[in-house]
Amino acid sequence: MLKEIWDYRQMIISLVKKDLRGRYKGSVLGFLWTFVNPLFQILIYSFVFAYILPTGMEKYYLFLCVALIPWIFFQSAITGGSTSVLSQKDLVKKIYFPREVLPISYVTSCFVNMLLCFIVVFAVVIVSRTRVSILGLCCLPVIMIVEYVLALGIAMITSALTVYFRDLEHILGIVSMAWMYLTPVVYPSERYEKLPSQLRFIMEHINPMSPIIGAYRTILYSGKVPDMTNILEALLLGAVFLVIGFVIFGKCKKHFAEEL
Repeated sequence: MLKEIWDYRQMIISLVKKDLRGRYKGSVLGFLWTFVNPLFQILIYSFVFAYILPTGMEKYYLFLCVALIPWIFFQSAITGGSTSVLSQKDLVKKIYFPREVLPISYVTSCFVNMLLCFIVVFAVVIVSRTRVSILGLCCLPVIMIVEYVLALGIAMITSALTVYFRDLEHILGIVSMAWMYLTPVVYPSERYEKLPSQLRFIMEHINPMSPIIGAYRTILYSGKVPDMTNILEALLLGAVFLVIGFVIFGKCKKHFAEEL
């Protein structure tokens, strides 16, 4: 199966390019929305959590920026990825290709979009005059790959199940919103200390996005090298999701054409 997916790599590249080009097609600002959209979200959250519900964090705009951009990628990958097969139903019915190509291409498209948005992140880091560790920056690609693996695994599961359960698309919107507030994106991870011990363990170790967001912050906000133990935990959970995702997708894809 992996060899077959590799043989169709040009199709994945073509679908990624098509998605990136068509994402803001017809809009006035066009591709600039890639930067404008996250910037406005950063401004809104910064205003709310710096003035209305203050967190007391120094340089909150940077604190938020380095976590929100990766979260937007993750949220887009799991919610939009859930409809990656449905949105290409005509393609699925007409020609043969490994169906795994569809969620892979969509998540990859979101990932490329995040990489472009990191121009904003690095600009904010420079403006804030934050000293960043060179070794920490070398760890950044590893963190990104771990997040990509996790997002792809979940997208594989949701894209397969949404073909049979269409309500899942709407449920995921609610789940992703709740997941964001259960992950230290807009608040520091120290807030977990106020939780009961069992719930705190789940939030810190079972929630795979907690160590990933924490690693981004450690590198780009604190200017330090992240704890690789936490990253290995996230990688392990991501790998489990990816394997489960491929298994579920492989069993469900046999009847995609009939359901679509």
